[in-house]
Amino acid sequence: MTAYYESHHLSRFGDIGKGNKELADLFFAWYGKVFEEGALTVREKALIALAVAHTVQCPYCIDAYTDECLGKGADLEQMTEAVHVASAIRGGASLVHGVQMLEQAEAQTM
Repeated sequence: MTAYYESHHLSRFGDIGKGNKELADLFFAWYGKVFEEGALTVREKALIALAVAHTVQCPYCIDAYTDECLGKGADLEQMTEAVHVASAIRGGASLVHGVQMLEQAEAQTM
């Protein structure tokens, strides 16, 4: 049985343009521009991408941005901290929705 996510799919990401080359070219041009040095360094952008990859739970992105972070000079401690920041935001987002539950429960019991 094969896994649902196959690591070799990441190396084929560029093939997605077979369905619509124009849209793929536009996406990849924009994507490349986003990750250029700017107000943030490419290392900072890689750490952000790694954190987001964990938040959206994309195994391809986790692999790619783990490699990217290491290649841009980030260390394991920085990468782990970025993942914890993402986890804290994701956890907080779940908890704050508890206010909706609280208001619904209060409305039903008052």
